[in-house]
Amino acid sequence: MTDLDEIDLGLLRALSQDASQSAGALGRALGLSQPATWRRIKRLQELGILLGRRLELDREKLGFGVTVFLGVKLGTKGRVSLEDFERAVCAIPEVQTVEHVLGLYDYRLRVTARDIADFERVLRRRVMLLPGVGSVDANVLLSEERRPGPLG
Repeated sequence: MTDLDEIDLGLLRALSQDASQSAGALGRALGLSQPATWRRIKRLQELGILLGRRLELDREKLGFGVTVFLGVKLGTKGRVSLEDFERAVCAIPEVQTVEHVLGLYDYRLRVTARDIADFERVLRRRVMLLPGVGSVDANVLLSEERRPGPLG
């Protein structure tokens, strides 16, 4: 692991809370000048620790009120490559995340849809037709709480 000092960790904590903060605002909070803060941010990016900044959208306000987690077990592992499945599933716009996992399922997908009927359409017309899909298990998201990241 790269040696990070308390200022680096404080900077990462602050950015994980609100990535839109300016280098000047971050510097004031951490007791640094704006240029010194910018240099630290740049260094964290160059080290590959700070990978980017993401915009978080309110899916429900945009009309996507249903989130479903799918456990996908491939039925024909030898005949369909994992890359083919991943390429095909990543082309479905309603699929927000694709995770290759170890355990009961081969993949875990996060699917966002307008409502249950829209989700059923995505499931029947897109997910179930993916190459190699054997079985699919669905869990509808009821609520979600944000947990602090590894830096607290």
